[in-house]
Amino acid sequence: MFHKLFKENLLVESMKLVFTPDWFLTPDVFIEFFSFVVLVLFFIYSVRNYKLTKNRGALYLGLGFLLIAVAELSTIATKLVLYYDSIFTRQLGDDIISYHLVNSVDIFYYIGFFFHKLLTLLGLYTIYRISSKRSSAGDVFLTICFIVIASLFSNAFYYVFHIVALILLCLIINNYYDLYKKNKFRNTKVLLGAFSMLALSQVIMILSKLQMLYVLAQIVQLISYIILLILIIIILNHGERKKKKQN
Repeated sequence: MFHKLFKENLLVESMKLVFTPDWFLTPDVFIEFFSFVVLVLFFIYSVRNYKLTKNRGALYLGLGFLLIAVAELSTIATKLVLYYDSIFTRQLGDDIISYHLVNSVDIFYYIGFFFHKLLTLLGLYTIYRISSKRSSAGDVFLTICFIVIASLFSNAFYYVFHIVALILLCLIINNYYDLYKKNKFRNTKVLLGAFSMLALSQVIMILSKLQMLYVLAQIVQLISYIILLILIIIILNHGERKKKKQN
């Protein structure tokens, strides 16, 4: 009975950080895992592209997605502990489970979600920097400091992270829209669509205290990464066709 109350208290506390209805717990983790896999695949492709073309833009794009992939991994680990039995929530006996253990679990949750937010924002900023004009090291330092502060404040005010992420995504979308107007490449258009869906998911996340809106935001995020996966498949298929023609 004590174990049940203990775990319920953990879930209540955790709802300050995530707003997931019980029936969506497993799909929620699946979406995060799928996002992680797609981002890692895109990073691998970007590194291969850089080795062939020496295009730093492709490398930075890959590094940005890698940071977001690690952020997804952080939130997966945190949610697995949050949603399912683990060494923290296992039945340990009334005498062992104490205030100090609850405190430790709270710290683990906050650190896990903090790194998710921090790495996501750093990843988005890295992608934004690809097409933006050069700035001084001081400007970059100040921006990173702002990102760290925003990530810290997001534990108390969850929407701060989503607002900052939305701003960065809008800047990225603007850069890629300008690029698409110049080159009219299909791949640029597809990537633009993926970033647009991610931006939409952040808009919905700002209102995610309503559980169904959280579910909708996660589904929109899933669609954005499916689009990204389609882009990877398109590029790889194009490469295979090109090799066959050369042969």
